[in-house]
Formats: sequence, C-alpha cells, structure tokens
Amino acid sequence: MSTSPLQTLESQKRLLSPVYKGALKKAEEGFRGEIALKFAAQLADEARPPEIAAFQTMFAATGGKFDFFACELDSLAYLEDLRTVLGDFLKPDGQYFAFAGNVDISKKYAITMDGIPFNVLPLDEATVYNELLDMIGLERTELKKLDTGAKLDKIAEAAAKYRGKLPEVSFEQGKQEMGPIRIPDNRPV
Repeated sequence: MSTSPLQTLESQKRLLSPVYKGALKKAEEGFRGEIALKFAAQLADEARPPEIAAFQTMFAATGGKFDFFACELDSLAYLEDLRTVLGDFLKPDGQYFAFAGNVDISKKYAITMDGIPFNVLPLDEATVYNELLDMIGLERTELKKLDTGAKLDKIAEAAAKYRGKLPEVSFEQGKQEMGPIRIPDNRPV
C-alpha cells in the first residue's frame, strides 16, 4: 500500500471531479475536488455517484500526512466517515476544517476524534474556499495571479498559522445539535 494520500485515495477510486491533483512546490502533493466517503451499491459495471462525499475539498500533504484539509459535508454526522476514510493520513498537529451544511449558522466547534482535531463550521451559501480564506486571514487578491497548485500551497501555509479557539464539544454533542441536511443546488467544486 502506498504511503501517499493522493495515490491511496486514487487507487480506491475516491478522488472525484479533480480541479487539481498533483505535486505542489511547498507541500509534496495537493488536491482540489471531491472525495467519495461511502460508495453506492453497484450493479455490473455501472458507475453511480457516492452515497456520501466530501465536497469542495482542498488538501496539501507532506510525508504521507495531511498538513491541511478542508471540505464541505452535507451533514456533521459524516465527519465520522471522513475520519474513517482519511485514517492514517491525519495527524494531531494538522489543520483540518469541515464545513457542515446542517450546522446552525451561529455555531462553530472544535471536535477531536481519536486524537485528531477538526474545526467544524457552518456553511451558508458561500464556498469553502471563500469562508476558509476569511478564517485564515488570506486576501483573495494575494491569490489572484497564482495557479491552483500555488494557491493550495499558500492556503496550507496560512492554515498552519491558524490559531482560532473554537468551543470544544464531543462529536456526539455536535450531532445532537445539528439540524436537517440541506443540499445546495449548483454546488461549486
């Protein structure tokens, strides 16, 4: 088995709709697109969309571990699926952001699962990209002339410096407080 998150997720056919997939200048590898978290049942050779996916995903990895990871999940409950799929590629000092479509707009959480910290935030009509840039203090004008790989490097670098303190809650408490799943139309990548 490969020690590269990109190669492993690719071999598992989890990387979907890639906008960028490959080497970065600062981090070893990066990705922007979608990741299948739970596959739909298949009959014969038909291709079906996944039952559960991480949308608007961005990541940068070095040494076989994610330094930075951000995505949108339809439900906070899918954080468990994300943790399972990403497994050994996560590290306790990484910066991981999960924007959940069913988290109350006034709530933000720090949820630790198996020693891995996740910043869990609401996503209300904006994109993960825009909300993340606001959170980590990057101006869009700083990224405007960069290609996608260079943008990922710059975002990962700024995310590593993020020191926001969100209220810590357990995964179970977060699930109890979440609302119904809202699936946005015309979801960006």
